[in-house]
Amino acid sequence: MVTTALSDRDPDSPGIDPIAGALGQRLRAARLDRTWTLDELAAASGVSRRMIVTIEAGRANATLGTLVRLAAAVQVPLAELVGGTSGESAIVITEPSEQRTLWRGPAGGSGVLISHARTPDALELWHWHLKPGEEYTSEAHTPGTYELIAVTRGRLLLTVGDEEVVLTSGASFRADAPHAYRNTTRRPVDFTMTVFEPIGRTRP
Repeated sequence: MVTTALSDRDPDSPGIDPIAGALGQRLRAARLDRTWTLDELAAASGVSRRMIVTIEAGRANATLGTLVRLAAAVQVPLAELVGGTSGESAIVITEPSEQRTLWRGPAGGSGVLISHARTPDALELWHWHLKPGEEYTSEAHTPGTYELIAVTRGRLLLTVGDEEVVLTSGASFRADAPHAYRNTTRRPVDFTMTVFEPIGRTRP
């Protein structure tokens, strides 16, 4: 049985942000492609049924963590779920208008998904800007996920599981453990991040 909700509304209708509306349609399409009900997606993702209904209706400002859980559950790359550019051309250009700011810090920091590729796994390029005192804490990603970081300004405190290190250059780590990026200094921190995530399968 397929459960329908407010996501059947036109995302261009009054009161619905076009980007959020398109995201809701993509999530609903991915859910129905798996013939899942709202309850089944909620169980698979750990996101409440009410939140999923709101996202599919284009009326939710979902957190990055919520989007990551939903993308992993329906086995769709995060970048595709939020509407990143994709195509078969040898060169796929991502215009500034197509880049997605998926995290905003309380002091004005940001996490921007710049570009991605389907290989067929997920490969994403991000730019992060952390104001003094800001941090982003992430749950463990899909098993076999890796992140590569290049700090371009400042000192980044990276925590992965029980390990903690201060970065001023580059690092790579398995992101299938809880991890966090923190700016504990008085100056802004900028870093570029590449994420590799297996889609539809697990890796040791």
